[in-house]
Amino acid sequence: MFLVYEYMEKGSLFSVLRNDAEAVELDWSKRTNIIKGTTYALSYMHHDCVPQIVHRDVTSNNILLNSELEACLSDFGTAKLLDPNSFNQTMLAGTYGYIAPELAYTMAISAKCDVYSFGVVALETLMGKHPGELLSWLSSPSSASLAHNMKLTEILDQRLPPPENRPVERDVVLVAILAFACLNDKPKCRPTMKQVSQRLARKGLLAKRLSDLSLGQLMIPKVYLDGESETGIAET
Repeated sequence: MFLVYEYMEKGSLFSVLRNDAEAVELDWSKRTNIIKGTTYALSYMHHDCVPQIVHRDVTSNNILLNSELEACLSDFGTAKLLDPNSFNQTMLAGTYGYIAPELAYTMAISAKCDVYSFGVVALETLMGKHPGELLSWLSSPSSASLAHNMKLTEILDQRLPPPENRPVERDVVLVAILAFACLNDKPKCRPTMKQVSQRLARKGLLAKRLSDLSLGQLMIPKVYLDGESETGIAET
């Protein structure tokens, strides 16, 4: 079987983020729109396709951009159809740095593996580089406290000025919050892609400014939108 794609003039998200001139063209609004587009694609695959499709290799290299810098999820060579009536096991597949940690000790594949990979891509899009070093700091007992106290503005792509438009600022913060939720070590504690897409589609204003938020605040079960506390985005 062959898949035919439209010609994607801008190439991969990976290549754009690593080219200074192209990365600057990719402003905060465009970056959050790319993340939203990827979210909707994964939500469709996980929740609207029968049987459910798991991509298994969600990376910035596999997100292609057209001339309008709109995202298209590509490379379904490792994708798998999940049987809801059986235990889905498979050989390890994916790209190092994006693979969910549970696959190191189990070959059980689920949609939550894609959710983890999406979290990596979402952070990468905000940071302008792979977040591997940051994730190592956050998981290390010796550096976790320091990392939690870092401001969100410190990890955002320094090639761009901080977002000033309030709706865009809100989207950047919400993407960061959801990215960290997707990166939970426990698969059952990660949100589904449907939950992520629904949350990104909702409107609201920040209760706190982006410059005031630390990474630790983004990783507690509270979303800083309209002062409301949300604990229901993750499955229990």
